[in-house]
Amino acid sequence: MKVGTLRRGMNLWPPFLFAGIRIARIADDFRAVDVELRERFYNRNYVGCHFGGSLFAMTDPFWMMMVMRNLDRSYTVWDKSADIEFMKPGQGTVTARFRLTDDMLEDIKANTADEGSKYLPRYSVDITDADGHAVARVSKTLHIRRKPDTRTRIGG
Repeated sequence: MKVGTLRRGMNLWPPFLFAGIRIARIADDFRAVDVELRERFYNRNYVGCHFGGSLFAMTDPFWMMMVMRNLDRSYTVWDKSADIEFMKPGQGTVTARFRLTDDMLEDIKANTADEGSKYLPRYSVDITDADGHAVARVSKTLHIRRKPDTRTRIGG
């Protein structure tokens, strides 16, 4: 699927659309994604700042998708776990900027090169306000493994 089609489709996906989440940019190589959450009356919590579930939702699929799109089909990539740390009340438009580097991809390949090894890298993204201050940090652990029929056999 083309990047623009995916971005438009995800922006219309009800969990994003009705939470006020918008994907502003997906790089053609899937190594950069920028996501925004605009404050609206329907995504504020009891004390008037961004609802924590919306902050978490704006980060949910991206590390997994970016890694999947940058590895070949010989890998299985799943979300394993996640956590969120709230740092200050989020107000106004907040942004999460994901960046996948060559070093991250080489690390994955090195740690999954042998027979059946799973790798559980942990990646974080800060959600920042308009002034660039972090309002939350979401950390995701991925489960990455070579598919059984593509694993190299050690010793023969």
